[in-house]
Amino acid sequence: MNLVIALLSTRQFLSAERIRESVAGYEESASDEAFSRMFERDKSELRDLGVPLEVGPVGRHSGQEGYRINRDAYELPEIDLTEQEAAAVAVAVQLWESPELATAAEGALLKLRAAGVHVDPEAVVPASVPSVPARTRGSEAALGKLLAAIDEGRAVRFEHRGSHSAPYLMRDVEPWGVVTHQGRWYLVGHDRDRNAQRTFRLSRIGSDVTAYGPADAVRKPEGTDLRALVVRATGAMPVIGTATVWVAKDRGQEIRRLGPELEEREVGGRSGVVVEVPVRSRDWLARLITGLGPDALVLGPEDLRADVIGRLRVVLEETEVSA
Repeated sequence: MNLVIALLSTRQFLSAERIRESVAGYEESASDEAFSRMFERDKSELRDLGVPLEVGPVGRHSGQEGYRINRDAYELPEIDLTEQEAAAVAVAVQLWESPELATAAEGALLKLRAAGVHVDPEAVVPASVPSVPARTRGSEAALGKLLAAIDEGRAVRFEHRGSHSAPYLMRDVEPWGVVTHQGRWYLVGHDRDRNAQRTFRLSRIGSDVTAYGPADAVRKPEGTDLRALVVRATGAMPVIGTATVWVAKDRGQEIRRLGPELEEREVGGRSGVVVEVPVRSRDWLARLITGLGPDALVLGPEDLRADVIGRLRVVLEETEVSA
């Protein structure tokens, strides 16, 4: 991913040495040979994925070979998604908008600029409307650290509490993976102290996650279904009521997939539909609706509407919006 960001963010061809210096993950190569193997592997994977990797001269009068990604060939044409596909994309977008991954992307571009690489300003398109901070959608500070540990195959230590009122306890875990279920993030792994498989809700994990031990020492057992383990651990949440929510046209796929559409309705000059949503977790639903900003409106019940309005007011007070 870091390599793709780098090669998409500049029109010039980058030499292998410049890539090694400026792209995160390569600078720690133990030797030129180790870097060469890693770089060749990554180039092959990109080509296998269909990424249009181009090779050309680094400079007009230089015979040195460089690399870049042709943006015109890389970018997708206009596409239509089904509701299920749009919902899957929405989950991916929420993950990418989390502070941990957004910071990683910004850091990669900053490092390129610091290395003297011209970054194409069109490669980074700012959002026209400031989004609701990811914390209101349940983004967790531990997410980035856990994903890194899982990718490296290392064990982790962190503080965890069984409920919001319980004290934190230190846990020693071999992380297998992170999955979402009913709007929440869960870590699944082997608890070394208890010598058993365990599931941890990320919102109850402290931000101080420490990876330790050798790399590639931890791997998910063959044939393990992480989602099935989370469903079994959490159990089916009972429906405690319903809510009616208006969502703007072509927006709010996360809401639309939760329940049936009752009617089409125009709100504030925008067309949309009213959806009947089963309420299993009032807090989770409030966070989801808040994250949609002006694209969703609670019509009932009144206490849910008041909860969302309160959250939006907090966002407005804490967010600095520039013209």
